[in-house]
Formats: sequence, C-alpha cells, structure tokens
Amino acid sequence: MLTLFHYPLSQPSRLVRLAFGEYGEDIALVEEKPWARRPEFVAVNPANLLPLLLAEGEQAVAGAEVIIEYVDETRAPLARGEPLFPGGPLERAETRRLIQWFTAKMNAEVVHPLVRERIFKPQMTADEGGGSPDTRVMRTARANLLLHLRYTNWLAGSRNWLAGDNRSYADLAGAAAWSVLDYMGEVPWGEHAAAKEWYARMKSRPSFRPLLADRVRTLVPASHYTDLDF
Repeated sequence: MLTLFHYPLSQPSRLVRLAFGEYGEDIALVEEKPWARRPEFVAVNPANLLPLLLAEGEQAVAGAEVIIEYVDETRAPLARGEPLFPGGPLERAETRRLIQWFTAKMNAEVVHPLVRERIFKPQMTADEGGGSPDTRVMRTARANLLLHLRYTNWLAGSRNWLAGDNRSYADLAGAAAWSVLDYMGEVPWGEHAAAKEWYARMKSRPSFRPLLADRVRTLVPASHYTDLDF
C-alpha cells in the first residue's frame, strides 16, 4: 500500500486523496504537521511541503501536481469511465490551468492564510510562529475568497464541469480548495447557486467521503460540513 504524508486541512493533500479515491485505491495516511519541520520528513522532502507520496519501492514523489500526474500515468490506463485528464490538448491545457489556479493561486491567496491563522497558529509554539490570529491577514483572505467564489460560480454556471463537458482533475482541485473553507464555515454558498450545486455534486461522490470524516484538534467543522444536501 502506498503512503501519503498529509495534513487533514491541507488543500493540496486533499487533491491527492481525491485522485486516489476516484480510482478506488486505498492509501495509508500519515498526518504530518507542516510547521514542525520534523527532521525525518525533511530528510526525504527537503522542501518540507505537503503532500508527499511514498510510491512503489518507497520512492518519494513530492507535490500535489506531480503526484496526480503520477497517479494518472499509473492508474488511468486501467480505469473505466471518462479520464480525469481530457483527451484533447486544449482540454488538457484548460484542466491544468485550473489545477494550478486552485492549488497555487487560490491556496496562496485564500486557503493557506485562513488555515494558518485559524488552525495552525493555535497549535504552534511561539518559536514556530504561533499565537493569536492576525485579523488583517484574515480580512484580506476573506476578500480574496469572494473573488474566487465568484469565478468558481461563473465556471460552474457556464460549463457542465469546471473545465468543460466532463469531470476532471480541475474539479478535484476546486473541491479540495472549497472543502477546506467549507470545513471552517467560511463560504457564503447561498449567494452563489451554481458553485453550490457543483460542490454538492462533488461532495456526494464516494471519493469525498473520507474528507467528510476529517477532524482537526483546534476546530470542529461547520454544522453543514457533512450534510450532502446543505
């Protein structure tokens, strides 16, 4: 069984978990605190970034975008149904653009700042940068959240799935991002019907069930987090 070093509310880690889940493959999960810089973890992953996959032969594969390419190359040829990377080059390009949008841009502008302030800092020591949340950081992240939610709403309202006609890794990347914010109760879904309907479809997939069971010590999930008909 493959092993994934992750954190429950790490957006990139959730993307990888969804990818394996879509192919029906169980993986062993090892929770890694991103702020701890555990020497044994840094030894195999000098960037100290999550997620990290120990693949066949204990080979380390680091980074969500790299890992899902590995997953697709090794699992997709044997899978049934529509591929998660579309067949045409332009469709693949759009899928990869949106993967990067969610895993790089949205994570940097919204998800990671809110997770750091609300989830990480209460668990971190003073030497690690812990302490009270920075309200200025959270205000900026919440303003950015609305911009990203409007864009997701436009994508979901103008296409069948985020990148086009068929479900793809772009939907997994988007669902990973919004699920973290949904856990924290940060998303005003009621004002963005198309995004909410798309997220409900993703939330109802079997690959999503393990994410709905996630819990972190410092914050319980929003009351609607596990509700498929929220």
